[in-house]
Amino acid sequence: MKERVLVTGGAGFIGSHVAEQYLARGYAVTIMDNLSTGRRENVPAGAEFVHEDVRGPAARALLAAGGFAVLNHQAAQADVRVSVRDPRLDADINLLGLLNLLEGAREGGVRRVVFASSGGVVYGEGEALPYAETAPKLPVSPYGVSKLASEYYLAQYAILHGMAVRCLRYANVYGPRQNPHGEAGVVAIFGSRLRHRRPITVYGDGAQTRDYVFVGDVARASVRASEAPVGSPGSLDDAAVNIGTTVETSVNDLARTMMRAVGIEVPIEHAPARAGELMRSAVAIEKAATAIGWRPEVPLGDGLRRTYEWICGVEAA
Repeated sequence: MKERVLVTGGAGFIGSHVAEQYLARGYAVTIMDNLSTGRRENVPAGAEFVHEDVRGPAARALLAAGGFAVLNHQAAQADVRVSVRDPRLDADINLLGLLNLLEGAREGGVRRVVFASSGGVVYGEGEALPYAETAPKLPVSPYGVSKLASEYYLAQYAILHGMAVRCLRYANVYGPRQNPHGEAGVVAIFGSRLRHRRPITVYGDGAQTRDYVFVGDVARASVRASEAPVGSPGSLDDAAVNIGTTVETSVNDLARTMMRAVGIEVPIEHAPARAGELMRSAVAIEKAATAIGWRPEVPLGDGLRRTYEWICGVEAA
């Protein structure tokens, strides 16, 4: 029989790509999503869809009775600005939602949990880049705090209940299906602005850096993390694996690289810096190669072009 996997947030940007990778590997995939930010059309053919919130009793019951071998938890409140404005909402979704799922997983005998953490927000600033998994942790936003606290809860479930746990600390993920409207990643927003030949807005001076990793590469890592051996954690970082490229790219350079990749130039305008935003970020990925057999494959220019082409297709439809 095929192993069953539950992907929370599987109608969203990253989660839908993760679900596709599982299907390609022969898993039986169930997607749980409340469609607050996800889209029903993102659910891949072949996956079962359950419209539920991760905080609700039905989510716990599904895990308790569903016969799942793997819980892949991608659902989250993932906007730093929202977390600064409403930290209680952030904690309600990201912490209480996780605990609700873990209790269902414990009751249902789920053997492995793969968790979408964040390499962009759990580490403190001031350390030498790129950050290894063992770098000091000092989040500067409530969102980062909720991700780090989630990793502690997962380590506790691994120790007390014998669950195999992998926490994937994503760098800045970009690619097709990232929504350019409203709360969205900078690449998707830039792509939409380029398509309409409108100026690109950069917050602050644009010197802030991020490690941009393509969503297809991230989805591959998620499936690898479901299959590679996992031991009981002796420390928080034992269960963690950074998923990125190690390369720092400033927002200014990102805008210029995307313009070159798609052959369009527009003005760059600056707006005030946003509260709670890191100035520099990049993650080391040596552990990913040894722990889960993963390396990124898509260069930034290629990924930006593919993302732009997807945006053009969606907006033209």
